[in-house]
Parts: sequence; C-alpha cells; structure tokens
Amino acid sequence: MTKPPFGFVLAFLFFSLLFLSNTYKLWFKTDTYYQDIYNSLTNEKTPYPFRDFFLKRLQNRKRWELEQKLFSLLGIVAVVGVDVLVVMAYLG
Repeated sequence: MTKPPFGFVLAFLFFSLLFLSNTYKLWFKTDTYYQDIYNSLTNEKTPYPFRDFFLKRLQNRKRWELEQKLFSLLGIVAVVGVDVLVVMAYLG
C-alpha cells in the first residue's frame, strides 16, 4: 500500500473538520442551526433543487432533529474512523 500525499491528508482532514463543525452546531446550537437552514431554503434569491422536499422535512422539527442527530452519530463514527485510517496510512 502506498503512502497518501500530504495534500490529500490535509484536504481529507479539512473536510472532516467541516463535518464535525456542522455536527457541533446541530448538537449544541440546534436552534440557530435549524433557523439558518430554514432561512436559506426560504430565501427566494437562491434557487435550490428539491427545495420543497427539504422544506417539507423541516416542518416537523422534532422529527427532523431526531433524524439529523441519529445520522450525525453514524457520521461521527465513520469520519473519525476513516480519519484515523488516513493518518495511519500517511504515518505508516
């Protein structure tokens, strides 16, 4: 197995940090996070594909919050696990 380039490792860790940052906002600043998403979807200046689908998902906030938090738990396990593997491959 070849050693991944340092640039790849940095980029990979950067995107992991973005995911973890959003996860932090979801878990600890839920009201602000929810409102930011809702505002971005209801902004008429920015056309999003599937806007109606996502707005419908946001209507039941408690269910949306539960689904997002469950999915984020899976994501945290996956992201941290793969981060460890990438760093080990680079160092090893």
